[in-house]
Amino acid sequence: MNSRLLYCFGLLMSGLNTYAQEWQPVTPQNTCEKRHENAAALVGDSLYAIGGRGMKPLEALNLKTLMWKRLPTPPVEMNHFQAINYNGEIYVMGAFEGKYPHETPIPNIYIYNPKKGEWRKGPEIPKDRLRGSAGVVVYKNKIYLACGIIDGHWDGHVAWLDEYDPKTNTWKKLADAPRTRDHITAAVVDDKLYLAGGRNSTARINKVLETTIAEVDVYDFKTGKWTTLPASSNIPTQRAGGTAVTQGGKVWIIGGESPQLLAHNEAEALDPKTNQWTSGPKLKEGRHGTQAVVYNGKIYIVAGSANHGGGPELNTVEVMSKP
Repeated sequence: MNSRLLYCFGLLMSGLNTYAQEWQPVTPQNTCEKRHENAAALVGDSLYAIGGRGMKPLEALNLKTLMWKRLPTPPVEMNHFQAINYNGEIYVMGAFEGKYPHETPIPNIYIYNPKKGEWRKGPEIPKDRLRGSAGVVVYKNKIYLACGIIDGHWDGHVAWLDEYDPKTNTWKKLADAPRTRDHITAAVVDDKLYLAGGRNSTARINKVLETTIAEVDVYDFKTGKWTTLPASSNIPTQRAGGTAVTQGGKVWIIGGESPQLLAHNEAEALDPKTNQWTSGPKLKEGRHGTQAVVYNGKIYIVAGSANHGGGPELNTVEVMSKP
């Protein structure tokens, strides 16, 4: 094969790879509850749909059998949070309960043990650090809670970063982020925490959906310092209420809401090596107020709201294959 043919073949294969990466509907064998302002977590082979507005049952989708299983409802309503898997258990912290616009922070951590099939009320969160709609991640067996808002959608945005050690039940205040933001989820790549998207919800002055944030803030766990990426690395599509996951060494921000009526269907990826964004395939259904997980290199997303605000609620699942 001559060089020209090799070149053309390479272009063809490149095009096929790009085309192959798209969101596909997942068709479970049974249905689950519709919900939004919920979270999700992966434990083993199961995707857990957790919380949302109102009292919603915990449900788990086995990603091998595609069967939903209804599990015990959480002890309290929990909304606007990012769930995490810590040592095979689901931790909920930095969550709200109650109704718009004065949702209130849940004062305790709540933990679900999949092996026992039980919820338990965990330790109290320090009263002077209570908030919801924050980013939560795990890094080297400690849990980090970033930013958020104290009074629902009303006011009280914070730039706080806290470290929680579940082994010793101790909290540590770390350096504040460069700016306040709520309606975010966070992601970790290597030794850095990334905050992209979000807003400063201020229903007090009727400014909520339009207060989105462009800048990307990065916390270096090794140095204990924050930096803001240059303006050329601002998030391409400003939105809040999206979900952040790490896949393929990149930070993906998926879905979200803004002043447009329809929830966002964008999936955009930041490469920490270059600090450049690329646009990925668009969701089949735009959605906000939910969380994605990564399983066997594929990104799964479930539920959420199809329009900005409170509905219509979804219960559909989509998956994006490896890039």
